[in-house]
Amino acid sequence: MAKGKILIVDDDKFLLDMYSLKFTQEGHTVQSCLAVQEVIDTLKGGFPADAVVFDLVMPVKDGFDLLRAIHDEGLAKNAVLVALTNQGADEERKKTEELGAHEYIVKATTIPSEVVNTITTAIQRHLRA
Repeated sequence: MAKGKILIVDDDKFLLDMYSLKFTQEGHTVQSCLAVQEVIDTLKGGFPADAVVFDLVMPVKDGFDLLRAIHDEGLAKNAVLVALTNQGADEERKKTEELGAHEYIVKATTIPSEVVNTITTAIQRHLRA
């Protein structure tokens, strides 16, 4: 049984592939994207994300742009929104929370299995809420 549907975006293909594999190995269904516009198009196309996992720093549109688009366009209404970033500053964390993110994970201080566990737990908590 699949645990959840994860939509993940990162402009670093190596990290994107690695996290996609980790989530898949744990029983999740994964849709990976290399750009924010791809995520928006995937959500508009009807992908029923349980979690949207995004990097903050990306070319063209960043994670903040993604959060604004999700909010403004009413996308991913039932999804947990998770920033997965190397930005550890409190200002970034505060800004993501203000824009509606549920979780904030710093890549450099969190091993991939912890990332998967944190997001799996967040999905389960969110579904019960």
